[in-house]
Amino acid sequence: MDSQIKSNNRNVIFLVIVAALGYFVDIYDLVLFSVVRLKSFSDIGVSPEHMRTDGEYVINMQMFGLLLGGLLWGIIGDKFGRIKVLFGSILMYSLANIANGFATDVHTYAIIRFVAGIGLAGELGAGITLVTETMDKEKRGYGTMVVAGIGLLGAAAAATIGKHFTWQTSYFVGGGMGLLLLLLRVGTFESGMFKHAEQSTNVSKGNFFMLFSDRKRFFKYLACICLGLPLWFIVGILVTQSPEIGKALGAKEVLNAGTGIMYTYFGIAIGDVVCGFLAQILRSRKKTVLIFQSLSVIAVIFYLTSHNLTESSFILICLVMGFAVGYWATFVTIAAEQFGTNIRSTVTTTAPNFVRGALIPITLIFEFFVHQYSIVTAGFIVMGIVTIIAMISVVSLKESFNKDLNYLEE
Repeated sequence: MDSQIKSNNRNVIFLVIVAALGYFVDIYDLVLFSVVRLKSFSDIGVSPEHMRTDGEYVINMQMFGLLLGGLLWGIIGDKFGRIKVLFGSILMYSLANIANGFATDVHTYAIIRFVAGIGLAGELGAGITLVTETMDKEKRGYGTMVVAGIGLLGAAAAATIGKHFTWQTSYFVGGGMGLLLLLLRVGTFESGMFKHAEQSTNVSKGNFFMLFSDRKRFFKYLACICLGLPLWFIVGILVTQSPEIGKALGAKEVLNAGTGIMYTYFGIAIGDVVCGFLAQILRSRKKTVLIFQSLSVIAVIFYLTSHNLTESSFILICLVMGFAVGYWATFVTIAAEQFGTNIRSTVTTTAPNFVRGALIPITLIFEFFVHQYSIVTAGFIVMGIVTIIAMISVVSLKESFNKDLNYLEE
């Protein structure tokens, strides 16, 4: 009996490590374009005046792929199993990244990033779903914490490799890591909860429209998406547009957005670990997320009132802001714990990708306030809006810590 328990524990640990390494490669590939954009565009002949607009075109194609892929892989995960998503998604984005190293024009580049985006969309949701369904309900928070904590370091790896190697090599490294991990995943096993749900022939599985057919279920799903909004506003706008914000604040030097993103992800990785531990100590994911959302408001206020910024102080602020929004793993875990096994993968895979996609309307709102007031004032206003929405969303959800997940949505 003891040997069987030890064997099961080893299997679960192996599953968590494989899911964490998968998310590491996923994040590496997700941010790599932002890191190598200028070098790669220069090499394929994009003129300086088209760098920004062509960059927006390529990143929007990748984002569209993420939105489509989130839906696709989520449904596949609920209909055919979480393991199939882990294999299919990583194979797709690994091959796409290798192909990216051979791109010679912007349109080819964009199409490949679209395909890569579809593949990248499945990794986190399938991994978190599998971990939450496999681990003991008292300890699953630790598992998702490890997945996100290790995974988010992929952004640092992308920044480091992109800086010291050619852009082609950077893409080849991402593809190569994915294919190596694919071999490691041969030893993974399917969730017992999914196997149990698979035997229920009278229940709809992977039906995305179930989320809209019931008013209560729809608002719960919407709340799961909205509680992640502050994170992507900070990363996608406040850090990405740091050169412009720094100029408005009278920074002593031009702030480097790439450096800012790297250190923000460092902060997020640390925050994810601390957030996971705190949730276990407080035995509440809701209270923990509310604490971190409050910290993120304080961090942003400090950032937007910091005049005469230097590079070192900017890096410190990015670390702090990243830490404050380091509840990404807890956010995805909450989403996984709110719904039954037959649509859990659909929710867990679509929710983080819809949060990423929400950056598009948030950017439009931000630009509206920039034209009305200033870039700094716009930052304050939009941070206030997304934080209020996120906090209301958290409060509206039921506490899911220690919740039994072995049930189906009717």
